[in-house]
Amino acid sequence: MARGQKTPRWLEAARRRGGAAPSPDGRSDWLARALGRAGVLPRADAEAAIREGRVEVDGRVEREPFAPVHSGSQVKVDGRARVLATASRVLMFHKPAGPVVHGSDPEGVGTVFERLRAVLPEDLLGYEWFAVGRLDRDTTGLLLFTNDERLVRHGTSPQTHLSKRYVARVVGHPGEAALQRLRDGLELEDGPTRPAQARSRALDVVELTLTEGRHHQVKRMLAAVGHPVLALHREAVGGLSLDVPEGAWRELRSEEVREGLGFLPV
Repeated sequence: MARGQKTPRWLEAARRRGGAAPSPDGRSDWLARALGRAGVLPRADAEAAIREGRVEVDGRVEREPFAPVHSGSQVKVDGRARVLATASRVLMFHKPAGPVVHGSDPEGVGTVFERLRAVLPEDLLGYEWFAVGRLDRDTTGLLLFTNDERLVRHGTSPQTHLSKRYVARVVGHPGEAALQRLRDGLELEDGPTRPAQARSRALDVVELTLTEGRHHQVKRMLAAVGHPVLALHREAVGGLSLDVPEGAWRELRSEEVREGLGFLPV
């Protein structure tokens, strides 16, 4: 660990407790996160329940949210036994313009997490949902959510090269020369872009497919070729195409996750 870097709270707790006991599958976690991943309580609610003394681990009350646990730990919440082992779950959500992909919105419009929870059934509200990547406040379209942080890392890693297809309405009428510059790659302030797929759908509409995901990349690329973005929509990630109405969601099947995202769910 780098000099001066603070030790994570979960690691401090694990060290104080001597670490988690080995689990049959060799995997361990910390209590509040494990409850959120298993769909028992979202992490903030789980932390509150733990501190209030409502959670037992292996027969004793546990008040430390970062206490180490594993899939074989015997956990009770409000006296009810809960299983920590869980499968990977992935949701497709059609993000509307307005909400941000953050935990809170200082402007008061709202977050995508609030919008998602408002339409989820009760049996999915106990999960801690992580967004796989981000979309700008004014960008609409396909946004994935999961309870499995491994998928977040897979979907956002620069090494994965997972494709994302966008449709942009732009200023002006991009010609073949501008589209070819997008295909070849551009030099932006944070370095050259990877080659992209670009084609015209209408005089002022460009389809752009990227295999990287830098901050405001689509907007910056189109501005660099002289056609600033007026409206932006993401319609596909990997082999998954958006197929639900704005503000709606559906759960992906395991085969969709494997084939569309190149990720092996548990």
